[in-house]
Amino acid sequence: MQRRTMLLATASAALAVGGCAGPSVNDYASEQPALDLRRYFNGIVDACGIFTDRSGKVVKRFTVVMHCSWNGEQGVLDEDFVYSDGTTQKRIWRLTHQGDGRFSGQADDVIGSAQGHTRGNAFNWRYTLALPVSGQVLHVQFDDWMYLMNEQVMLNKASMSKFGIFLGEVTLSFTKRA
Repeated sequence: MQRRTMLLATASAALAVGGCAGPSVNDYASEQPALDLRRYFNGIVDACGIFTDRSGKVVKRFTVVMHCSWNGEQGVLDEDFVYSDGTTQKRIWRLTHQGDGRFSGQADDVIGSAQGHTRGNAFNWRYTLALPVSGQVLHVQFDDWMYLMNEQVMLNKASMSKFGIFLGEVTLSFTKRA
């Protein structure tokens, strides 16, 4: 019984810490260059990235080629991943611009809908991804931040957690083809 109480207290503390206020997209409202998500993710975008575990160790490297297009307020980001172990993956995001810098997104491996907001040079969105790990599928929460550096380069850092417990990070550099 005491062990169960201790586990419950630990889980509650982790959730409370995970829920503490972090940066807000509004913190970046005056940052330049201003990010127009529909303009940046239009055409072909290349990305290189890493996944680090909770200790900071790089456990996977990958590249992505994204074919991006918009039709009015609806966008498609067709992503082809190649991982350092030779495996490949495809993810197709279907985005909707909802006005005032707000976006929603769906993909086959996203549970529910991703919700995001852009201000200044930053975009933040949050979603739950069905992530295959060691023969099982975990529902992992992503807090995903993108920062436009210039017209061609955008940096991306996403924190992954489950039950409020930090699991690792994904870091990417996007380069828009001319």
